[in-house]
Amino acid sequence: MLDYDSEADHYDLTRGGDARAAAAATAIEELLPGGARVLADIACGTGIVTSRLAGPGRRVVGVDQSSGMLAVARTRVDVVRGDALALPFADGSLDAVTMIWLLHLLRPDTATAAVREARRVLRPGGLLITTVGKNDAAFATGCDVAAVLNPVREAHLGAPSDALDRVAQGFAVAGRTGFAGVGQGRSPRAWAEKLVTDGYGWARRVPAADLAELGVRLAALPEQDRARPDPVYTLVALSK
Repeated sequence: MLDYDSEADHYDLTRGGDARAAAAATAIEELLPGGARVLADIACGTGIVTSRLAGPGRRVVGVDQSSGMLAVARTRVDVVRGDALALPFADGSLDAVTMIWLLHLLRPDTATAAVREARRVLRPGGLLITTVGKNDAAFATGCDVAAVLNPVREAHLGAPSDALDRVAQGFAVAGRTGFAGVGQGRSPRAWAEKLVTDGYGWARRVPAADLAELGVRLAALPEQDRARPDPVYTLVALSK
């Protein structure tokens, strides 16, 4: 897990910056009803997406646990320190809650609890807008890197915390869209390095010999330093 306090000052630069934030915010707006007047963005990070959701007649509040992230976000939008499992809002007080790139980081039971807490603070008919299947996005591009990695990944993948059927329990699916993770496509060389250096999720469960074989296959691909297509993240609106 990242140390979000220490990452805060340069976090945006390593996560697609304004271009990715604008793409995410545009997708959220596509799903938000015109009558959404009070919105909370949970795990808002630096507020780079959150701030783009504010506008005339809409109050937006960012929520995060990291003091470092909140220090940056505070320069952009109203924020409050809080926990996704104990949101600082009254029952039924919000028109919409957003959780972008959060649930996949949590254990399945914790993700379920976070969704339940979002449901608590939403008014009847309110929307939870969240990314689902986040870690699938990089492997759904159909590129040569995905073709090498995905069979092994699927064989060692646990149940994702942000699977739609898990997240949507107790809600009705009201809409779906997607947005590109601008600048997040990786080259074969970058993927090979990532699998070795930070034990990317599922890769921790792959036997060492099989992981080494993946490295060999990645190294045999052409254009070793050309980034492959950006992942396209799935965003859903769930109605209470």
